[in-house]
Amino acid sequence: MDQTGLTTETPKSPWGVVAPVVPSCSLTDVMSEQLARQLEDEDSSFPTLSDPSAELFLSTEETDTTSDLMLAKMLQMQYDREFDTQLRREEKKFNGDSKVSISFENYRMVHPYEDSGSSEDEVDWQDTRHDPYKADKPQTTPRRGFTGKGKNITTKHDEVMCGRKNTARMDNFAPEVHVGDGLGMDLRLSNQVFNSLKQHCYSEQRRSARLHEKKEHSTAEQAVDPRTRLLMYKMVNAGTLDSINGCISTGKEAVVFHANGGSLEEQPVPEEVVLKVFKTTLNEFKNRDRYIKDDYRFKERFSKLNPRKVIRLWAEKEMHNLTRMKKADIPCPEVVLLKKHILVMSFIGRDHVPAPKLKEAMLGPEDMKTAYYQVLHMMQQLYQECNLVHADLSEYNMLWHDGKVWLIDVSQSVEPTHPHGLEFLFRDCRNVSTFFQKRGVSEAMSVYDLFNAVTELNIPVSGEDEAEFIAQIEVLEKRNEDHIQRRGKKVFPVSVNDGGPPLKHDADD
Repeated sequence: MDQTGLTTETPKSPWGVVAPVVPSCSLTDVMSEQLARQLEDEDSSFPTLSDPSAELFLSTEETDTTSDLMLAKMLQMQYDREFDTQLRREEKKFNGDSKVSISFENYRMVHPYEDSGSSEDEVDWQDTRHDPYKADKPQTTPRRGFTGKGKNITTKHDEVMCGRKNTARMDNFAPEVHVGDGLGMDLRLSNQVFNSLKQHCYSEQRRSARLHEKKEHSTAEQAVDPRTRLLMYKMVNAGTLDSINGCISTGKEAVVFHANGGSLEEQPVPEEVVLKVFKTTLNEFKNRDRYIKDDYRFKERFSKLNPRKVIRLWAEKEMHNLTRMKKADIPCPEVVLLKKHILVMSFIGRDHVPAPKLKEAMLGPEDMKTAYYQVLHMMQQLYQECNLVHADLSEYNMLWHDGKVWLIDVSQSVEPTHPHGLEFLFRDCRNVSTFFQKRGVSEAMSVYDLFNAVTELNIPVSGEDEAEFIAQIEVLEKRNEDHIQRRGKKVFPVSVNDGGPPLKHDADD
């Protein structure tokens, strides 16, 4: 019996009207040829796109996402945009503020004219191939040296052509030379101006290289060169120093660092020490050769051709002078160690605070009077017992600590037999006398009386004529020098076993 011809009567419900039952679709209907043709017609109703990405950005209507192909194109375009954005960030980070930049344009996924959806805040991607400010390539002159014919002939010496060539050549200058935006303009530089600019650029490059090399191989105001830094690290690693705290003073000749002492085999190291690092800039020593080349103790060891050895000799000279002063019980720093141009000494101060200079110390009248007599006694001891002249004595090289005056900075000190030793002593007496007289010490002697009190030479003073007094000093110096030369006393060998501190020698000495 044909089941399709039967009709079922809907039963009446006592609760009301019942909704009609939707007829179920059988498997035969689904697989029928008519349904397959209908699906094929619906699939052919979609428009065919040759370039879906271009259609996507040219159309302002809502995009149809029912097609898998279109959805894949949209996702790929969004991924390309994110990739280009990350590429922009990396390019900006890589180039920084450099004048010469590297472009990542070849790695982009989306071409600049297609990236219409980018915001104004993003970095502009400039196509350097069409840069309006880029200088045009100057026209080249043929090998025959001219172009054109007749009246229109143009030689290679043409002013306009040479001016444009010179402007284009400015692009070859060093990156640190800022040439501005003149390259894209019709500027014409004469040969004289271009040659002057070129010579200036070369001079600046050489000067910059010299300054860089000088900074690397010299001791600056509050920094040290790599060699000196290595020596300081070796002291810490060897246990001689516990730590280096920082710079406490700078001068014309040296930089002074504060450090905590460690231990040394030969002798104990104080709890607080200072490192006097003699500067290796050499310019401060050019005018101070006479302090060491005419000193008979170091005359044969002085070499003007090796400045670094001169600086080490300068440090060694201060070590020997301090050793002499310490034997005479003159208040001065105690030398701990000498290593090349680094001199380790005891710290004059307390709790990392250095003692004030006599110039900066706030002293009353009685303390100032006491300080004057101490300085006078130390000058006499220095000349008569230590056989030395400070040669740079002033209120800046004297410290006030524990109620007494301490002498520092004796690297330039010389013996009285030095050809200019008495002149240096007269200058020291003038500095001391002037300072204490200005501070109101009535007992302060004049420079001439102070000189005679220290040397006991009793040079007559007539009307306090300084020129005549200095002339008599020069006569004494000349007589002393002739006497030394007749005796053949040209070199005083420095004894290593004088009770001084140890000298550290490295393999590279």
